[in-house]
Amino acid sequence: KSSGKEKVNKAEKLRLQKEEEERRLKEEEEARLQADQEAAERLEKERIEREHMEKLEAKDQERREFELAELHSLEEKFVSAQLWKTEYRAYAKWEHYIACDGSPDPTILREINTFMSLWREDQNKDIQLVLEKGEQVLNLIEKLQFLLLDTPPSEITEKETVQFQETILELQNLLHQKYNEATEHLLKVTSMYEDSDTGNMQAVIKDKNVTFCIWANLKKKVRFKNHVFCDTHHGFDLPKSLAVSSVAVRILHTHYDHVSPLWLQCESVPKLEVLDSKELTQHSNDNVEEPEEEGEKDREEPNMPAEEETYSDERRSAISFKQNRNSRVDINEKTEEETEKKSEILDIPSQVQIPVIQETTSETEEEITDENIVDLRQFVPVGGVYHIDALQLPPQVKQVKNWSMVELRDVGLEAYPYPPEESEDATHPAVQITLRLPDNAIYCKEPVIARWDPSGQQWRTDGISNVTYETQEKSITFEMGAFYTIALLQDVHLNMPYQAWELRPTGIDEALLTVTTVFAEVRIQIKGNQCMLSAVTVEENDVLSHLTGEWLSPVTLRRVLKKAGVNIFPGEYSYKYVCVNKKAPLTEVRAYQQMALVASAFAFGWSKWNLESGQDQVVFKVSEHLEADFVKDWSLYMFNGQRAQKLKITETSEAFSKELEEDSEFHSTLYHMLKDFASKEAIDKVNTASFLFIDVVYQLLLATRVLTHS
Repeated sequence: KSSGKEKVNKAEKLRLQKEEEERRLKEEEEARLQADQEAAERLEKERIEREHMEKLEAKDQERREFELAELHSLEEKFVSAQLWKTEYRAYAKWEHYIACDGSPDPTILREINTFMSLWREDQNKDIQLVLEKGEQVLNLIEKLQFLLLDTPPSEITEKETVQFQETILELQNLLHQKYNEATEHLLKVTSMYEDSDTGNMQAVIKDKNVTFCIWANLKKKVRFKNHVFCDTHHGFDLPKSLAVSSVAVRILHTHYDHVSPLWLQCESVPKLEVLDSKELTQHSNDNVEEPEEEGEKDREEPNMPAEEETYSDERRSAISFKQNRNSRVDINEKTEEETEKKSEILDIPSQVQIPVIQETTSETEEEITDENIVDLRQFVPVGGVYHIDALQLPPQVKQVKNWSMVELRDVGLEAYPYPPEESEDATHPAVQITLRLPDNAIYCKEPVIARWDPSGQQWRTDGISNVTYETQEKSITFEMGAFYTIALLQDVHLNMPYQAWELRPTGIDEALLTVTTVFAEVRIQIKGNQCMLSAVTVEENDVLSHLTGEWLSPVTLRRVLKKAGVNIFPGEYSYKYVCVNKKAPLTEVRAYQQMALVASAFAFGWSKWNLESGQDQVVFKVSEHLEADFVKDWSLYMFNGQRAQKLKITETSEAFSKELEEDSEFHSTLYHMLKDFASKEAIDKVNTASFLFIDVVYQLLLATRVLTHS
């Protein structure tokens, strides 16, 4: 019986094993067939997609020439803007010439030299007159700085550049010399400003550009060794040796920086070549040569004095500008001859140069090895400069009956030596200084205090100790071993990289650019050929109200924002100090150009996928926007300078994909890509947009470089 049962169990096991094997083979066969089927389907799908893409690419190539020609027609607006600005500069120069208001033209060496000589010889040292004249000098300096920043290289010679820079330095030196003469005059009439409580002189004299805080130690009492100027809340605490000496202390706060090297004062948007296109560079060289030849022919014409000829040319340009400044240029009606003439004067828009992310240190760049020397590419003065001086008290006015008598000396304003030169090795108590931070600047972090080293022409951080920063009181206290010129420095790249950005139209030839940083949200309104700081919000509070509401050129706006501590404008070496989303220069510049061309009807915004798209592609959000409200429906577009496409993914997708949106195609330009989904009203608005508005949008995009610094 047991033997029979074993045979049955064995047979059953064999049967079950056979069935299991058959089932396994069947499943493997089914899996193989399914895999073959899926592979065939995948290959078929890839074939269909490949054929579809080939058709789209072929279609794109067929219409590429037409689309580029149409784009070039739109890009003529950039040329029109450059010509308008050239004529405007000539018009402004001519208007100044015929106004005969007594103010010099700072670009004419004879006029500005006469102006400086007359003021240098003027013996009137009244502080109010010096401040009034100083404002005129500051305006002249600002004009020259604006010309250096705004004039294209083709319109300014190297000789003129050097002349303007030398004139700026001479005006700055003359202005400070006059401040010293006015200070000396004040220190001779200390009785007019005598403090009833202490018997010492104390005076605060200020205007919008400069603040004088002057204290003279008339009583020489130790208990009066410290002082706080009530109007400004600046103060000092002197060592006992100075408290019993004939010494005066001046804290001269200039709300501008005339101390730092001139290259920092006149730092422009970096202009390096786009190295990706030999054709563009060649065309650019051709354009540069032709105007020079014309210029030589003009100079050869006899029988006209040079100055008269200059003003004759300016008058012709001014008349031309005056006749056309209120008219809108219709690009499509221009003749080929006019277009060709423009191309001889200016580079075509696609040749506008932008910064190249440099990989290596240039030969001319000096590496800073001393840790006490401030790297001005990383830290810059914000809120002006404080000239803190110990001065010798000049002879005082004496009243003899009805006469006022004072001893006259030719030495001028003398510094009081501290520490004494004869005992340099001895240890001397430090001078304690308290400065209230200016209201016209933002310090998002504790500022770095630096002193100016005249011998090395550099800012240094040594010699300053025991720094105390009071955030609520907006004041900073520190000690220094001698009297120095002081600046409060801020990290240039504090607001970089940006958290987000958005550009949206708000009306006819109007737009709003919003840049969101870690510390602030900056809103810039654009209208016509100007822009305006709409608001700067820090921790939900609006700041810098003194800068908002004023229409400025993009160059001027960039300067005032940087001066106030809100820098959203990358420099030539910013890539060394901030994380950059590296993009191909040609892609970036063409993206800004084509964004500007359609900015009158389309909104653009930051996309997180721009980080994932690679160096040769930029990705941003786009939406048709004809109403002055918030943008709601965004779509993603990718652009590499040669091809634009609409992406299927959204901001909330899990992964980046270059897959095209359904029923969309490739286009050679962003304009034609948007045209596929745009309304007729939007396209009409793009075609009729002012060339000045387009140029300002382009300048701001190029200055902020939102596609690489976000």
